[in-house]
Amino acid sequence: QTFQWHLLIFLNMFSVFIARYSLFYNRLKNIEECEGGLDKFTKSYKTFGVNQLEDGGIYCKEWAPGAEAVFLAGDFNGWNPFSHPYKKLEYGKWELFIPPEDGCSPVPHGSKLKVVIRAQNGALLYRISPWARYVVRDEDKVNYDWVHWNPPQSYIHKNPSPKRLKSLRIYESHVGIASPEGKVASYKNFTYNVLPRIKDLGYNCVQLMAIMEHAYYASFGYQVTSFFAASSRYGTPDDLKEMIDVAHSMGITVLLDVVHSHASKNSEDGLNQFDGTDSCFFHSGYRGNHQLWDSRLFDYANWEVLRFLLSNLRMWIEDYRFDGFRFDGVTSMLYHHHGIGTGFSGDYNEYFGLHVDEDALCYLMLANHMINSLHPECITIAEDVSGMPALCRPVAEGGGGFDYRLAMAIPDKWIQIIKELKDEDWNMGNIVHTLTNRRYEEKYIAYAESHDQALVGDKTLAFRLMDAEMYTNMSVLMPLTPIIDRGIQLHKMIRLITHALGGESYLNFMGNEFGHPEWLDFPRIGNNESYHYARRQFNLTEDDLLRYKFLNAFDRDMNKLEERFGWLASPQAYVSEKHESNKVIAFERAGLIFIFNFHPYQSYVDYRVGIETPGKYPFLYCYKILLDSDAGEYGGHQRLDHNTEYFSEEYPHNYRPNSIMVSCLRVCLSMHRDIDTCEHLQINYSYNFKILQKWSICTDSCGPLLFPGRT
Repeated sequence: QTFQWHLLIFLNMFSVFIARYSLFYNRLKNIEECEGGLDKFTKSYKTFGVNQLEDGGIYCKEWAPGAEAVFLAGDFNGWNPFSHPYKKLEYGKWELFIPPEDGCSPVPHGSKLKVVIRAQNGALLYRISPWARYVVRDEDKVNYDWVHWNPPQSYIHKNPSPKRLKSLRIYESHVGIASPEGKVASYKNFTYNVLPRIKDLGYNCVQLMAIMEHAYYASFGYQVTSFFAASSRYGTPDDLKEMIDVAHSMGITVLLDVVHSHASKNSEDGLNQFDGTDSCFFHSGYRGNHQLWDSRLFDYANWEVLRFLLSNLRMWIEDYRFDGFRFDGVTSMLYHHHGIGTGFSGDYNEYFGLHVDEDALCYLMLANHMINSLHPECITIAEDVSGMPALCRPVAEGGGGFDYRLAMAIPDKWIQIIKELKDEDWNMGNIVHTLTNRRYEEKYIAYAESHDQALVGDKTLAFRLMDAEMYTNMSVLMPLTPIIDRGIQLHKMIRLITHALGGESYLNFMGNEFGHPEWLDFPRIGNNESYHYARRQFNLTEDDLLRYKFLNAFDRDMNKLEERFGWLASPQAYVSEKHESNKVIAFERAGLIFIFNFHPYQSYVDYRVGIETPGKYPFLYCYKILLDSDAGEYGGHQRLDHNTEYFSEEYPHNYRPNSIMVSCLRVCLSMHRDIDTCEHLQINYSYNFKILQKWSICTDSCGPLLFPGRT
C-alpha cells in the first residue's frame, strides 16, 4: 500500500510537469506563429513607447485597450492635448508617426511628454508611457515627469561582459545608500568608490537593487512605477551604463534585482489604470491587488503583458548590459494565495494543485527560456521561500529554468539560534541540516544575512551578537570585552560555515561584511525624512583604531580563498563530524578540511578528524593552516602556529578511512566581574575555526617538494 501510494504521488507530479511544459510550449508556439518568433516579440521595446527613427522622425506605439482615443502632448507641441492623435490598431494598440523637421527630430532630447488618454467616461488622463526610458522629479513636485531620452551620443560600452562564473560571490548593493554621507548617492560614486572596494573584497558579482524607477524611495525599489527607466535619483541612464561598463572592466558580473511580481498602485506616474480601467496590465478586481504589499498584480496570461515583461528583461540586457537577474517575489507569483498566511512544510501537496498560478509559472519559464536562448551567458536567480520543486531545473524538464535559488532558510536559522538559544544549547546537527538541506541538482545561493535582515525593525547578525557595545567598545584602545570578542569570533564563523557548506554561491549585503553598526532605514515621515540610517559607513573599516577592520579583512580573505580553490563550484561537502557535546563540525570540500569549534568554553588539543586522503609511502600527506579565525589580522589571539604540519594517518575515524590530529584552541576572553556577587569568573570561549590545505611531501632524497591541493 505504501508503494502504491508513493507511485500515485509520483504519477500525479509527473502529469503536472507534463501539463506545465505543455502550457509553456503552446504559448511559445503561439508567439512563433503570431509574432514571427520570440526574438521579434521580445524586441518590442524598440517599437513601443516613443522611439527615434533613422530619418529623424518619431514612431510612437501604445497598448491601451480601454481607451476611446490616445494623443501625445508635450513641450514639442505646446502641450496641445489633441494636435497629435494616435491611430487605432487591432487588439487595443495605438500608433503615431511624427515626421522629421528639416531632418531633425520633432521631439528634442530632454523635452517632457505625456500620453493623453480619453477614457470611456470621457475624462482626459495624462499618463507616462509604460515604456518610458527616463523619468525625473523636481524637488517641489510629488509625481515624476516623463523626459524624452535621446542624447546625440549615448554611452558606448568599451568592455565585454565577463564569462559565465562557476563560483558566484555576490555583493548585494543599493546605489543610493552606498556612501557614508547622509544623502542619495550616485551612480558615479558607486563607479569610482564602491566598485574598487567590491573587487578588493573578492566578490565577483554585484547585485543592484532599486534600479527600476520607483516613486517612493523608502520602498527599497520594490514599488516600481516605470519598468523601463533607470532611476534618475542616482543620475542619468548613461551614468548607469558607465557603471556597468567599469564593473565589466574589473571582471565583475552585474545582476539586476528585477521586480515582475507586482507594480506600484500609482496612476499619475505608474502603470495603474493607464487606459482608465483597472484591467490594463493587471487582473481586474480583487485578484489584481496584493493585500500586504498594497500593489497591483500582473495578468500573466495576457498576451501584451507577456510582451511587456519579456521585452523589459531584454532591454536591460541589451541596452544596459546587465548580466542577469534576481527575480524578486517569486513565491508571490507562483501561488494564488501569494504566500500570505501560508507556512510551507515541504509537503508536495503545497506545490501542485489549483492554488498554483500556472500562468505566472509559465511566464517565468518563458523568461528563462528567452534569456537562455538569446543570451545564454546570463544568470537568473529566484527568490522563493516555498521550495517549489524543479524551479532550478531546465525548462525542457518541466522546470522553471532558473540557474540559482536563494537559500532563504539559512538566515532565519541563524537568527533563531542567536535569539532563542544559549551558546551551550546550539545544536550542531540542526545547523548542518539547515546548511545542507537543499534540492538535489538545484543550485542554491547561501547567505547568513541579506538586506532583509538589515532593515529597521530587524537586526543584523553583528547587532544581535554585540548590540549596544558596537557603539562603545569597538576601539582597539578599549579593553576587549566578552561581548565584543564573542561577537567578532562568531560573526566570522557563521559567515564562513555558511559560505563553505550552504550552497553553490554566496551572497552578502553591502556593509554586513564588516558588521555595519546600524540598521537600514530610508527617509520617511516616521523618522523625519532622515538620511542618517540610509547610508553605509565604509569609512569605519579604514580607521585603524576600530575593530571593524578585522571583520572586513576576514571577509576579503575568505572570498580570496574561495577564488583560489573554488569550493562553491565543487560537489557538496562531506560532513564527517557534527558532535553535539564537543560542539565541533568538520567537513571536506574542494580538497580542504573545514573544522569549527562552537563550544563556548572547551578547547581541544590533539583532536582527531576523519579525512579521505591516505598516507602511504612514498607520499606522506600533511595539512597546513590556510585560514584561522584566531589570527591577529582577524581580531584573534594568535595562539596557533601556522607553520605546523598535520600529517594524515591510516587510522579510520567517523567513517573516513584516514584521520589527522589537530588543535582546536579556545579564544580566551577578558576577566568578567559579576556585579551582584562580586565574584571574578574566568570566561573561556573556544569559538574558532581553521581551514587546512592538503599538501604532498616527497620523501625521496631530492628533498621536500610541496604540491598544494594534490588529490
